[in-house]
Amino acid sequence: MWRISQDGTRVRACVGSGSFRRRERLKQLHRQAQSHVEHLRRQLEDPALSAEVSARQRAARLRALEDREKRLEQALAQLPELERKKLQRKVAKDKKPEVSQLRVSTTDPEARVMRMSDGGYRPAVNVQLACDPQSRAIVGVDVSSEGSDAGQSEPLRRQVEARTGQRVKEQLLDGAYLNLQEVERAEQQQVTLYVPAKVPKNPEKRKNPYEPRSTDSPAVRAWRQRMGSEEGQAIYKLRASTIETVNADLKSYRGLHRLTVRGLGKVRCVVLWSALAYNLLHFGAALLT
Repeated sequence: MWRISQDGTRVRACVGSGSFRRRERLKQLHRQAQSHVEHLRRQLEDPALSAEVSARQRAARLRALEDREKRLEQALAQLPELERKKLQRKVAKDKKPEVSQLRVSTTDPEARVMRMSDGGYRPAVNVQLACDPQSRAIVGVDVSSEGSDAGQSEPLRRQVEARTGQRVKEQLLDGAYLNLQEVERAEQQQVTLYVPAKVPKNPEKRKNPYEPRSTDSPAVRAWRQRMGSEEGQAIYKLRASTIETVNADLKSYRGLHRLTVRGLGKVRCVVLWSALAYNLLHFGAALLT
């Protein structure tokens, strides 16, 4: 597996926009959930109050309240890491380090409000897919709560290598994955990235983003020269004609446009089943013969 194409897609999460709450409200709801669980346990321990309720009904009621308490605990546990990441982004952009109060869903703490393909913002998860450009087989699947594709290329590359037992030598990515540190790290791992440069903020000042800069490392300079060449552009075109069509197939025909499960673990299972269904149908004729 010497070359892979990768793409990320936001899939609508099984959670309402109104379920997102700030820290203080989450704490209040968590206290209420704990109180409800304790109150129900006392009721169930009282023979007079629980005589008319079957054991199955008692277990179901208690399980529902305990699940809500657990989800609220998970939501509160998500906040410190989210605040740390937001603070890092603000510092990197030379903005004020204060972090505004973030919101987490009470029903699916691992879902995030993301910008979707139509430009709107809705609760979603980030699904990463990798395919072999030659056969169009899906060879890698991952799911994350990150709204950005930056930083998602190396983990999926390592997964493909572990899954196939072969080294990835070339990786085709769209511009959302561009991170110069990852370009350098990939070069150290003897992996060639094909990823376009971002559009210059001032086109009049710098018309060609692939012109080498004095601050470029050897790996970044090689990447600019590679992507500015006709050969590099020809190889990069393979990405859109392969992984984009696979992505569209999963959304249009495999139901991967809106999730009906919650939590990254269950979402990963759904995406894996979708990928397996695609591969089986894609290679069905060859398998039958």
